Amino acid sequence: MSSSAEQMPEWPTAEHVQAEEIARRQGVRPIASVDDLARPGLFESDDELDDFLADLYASRRTNAA
Repeated sequence: MSSSAEQMPEWPTAEHVQAEEIARRQGVRPIASVDDLARPGLFESDDELDDFLADLYASRRTNAA
C-alpha cells in the first residue's frame, strides 16, 4: 500500500509570496471605514437585491444542516 504523499501529483514549484506583498504590488490599501465597502448602484433594483439576499440566506441554511 502506498502512502498518500506518494499519490499526490507533483505541482510545479512557484515562489511563495506573502499576502501583504501581493496587496502591496496590487496597490491594495486597508479599509479605513465601512463606507469604503459601499457600492451605490450595485443592484439595478430593489427586487434584484431581494433576490440576491434570498439566495444568499437559502445557501447559508443549506450549508448549516
